[in-house]
Amino acid sequence: MIDNYFDSETYLKADFTKTNIKKGEYDNCTFTNCNFENVHASNIQFVECEFIDCNLSNTIVTNTAFKEVNFMRCKMIGVKFNECDSFLLQLSFNACQLNFSSFYQLKIPKTSFKDCNLDAVDFTETDLNMALFEDCDLKNAIFTQTNLEKANFITSTNFYIDPENNRLKGAKFSKENIEGLLQKYNIVIE
Repeated sequence: MIDNYFDSETYLKADFTKTNIKKGEYDNCTFTNCNFENVHASNIQFVECEFIDCNLSNTIVTNTAFKEVNFMRCKMIGVKFNECDSFLLQLSFNACQLNFSSFYQLKIPKTSFKDCNLDAVDFTETDLNMALFEDCDLKNAIFTQTNLEKANFITSTNFYIDPENNRLKGAKFSKENIEGLLQKYNIVIE
């Protein structure tokens, strides 16, 4: 079986819940206002692609490759990125809703999360070395045995990170959000 190859194509308002996305490799493609909700998008390669204003909630991405892929203003609730192909995995998120998604045990250093809602996202044992969390809401996000060395949380809020259970060397926080590191000690900060 020969895989399909798509290069520099634009998909506008495609509803993949009604028309299945073709298996294959998508290079330098743009998906705008597309619906992938609950779609089986397994075993597909996305290389240097952009997803803009798309709904990818509960999309199944088992063995799917995301190489230099940007997501902008996407709804991505419950996506299990931990099941995707981790080889050359490189993602960035801008103004995305990633609630209840999972990055469990992934190596995604230098990943950029800007203006994202990350409620209850699982970052357990994830390598987020030098990651950027800019203006993100991290309410109920799970950080356990996570590498957050040199990560930037200066403008993010609502996180709880146990310094004794995560690697934080060189991580950046602001005076305003430092309570997220001290919560377990039940101290009062005024």
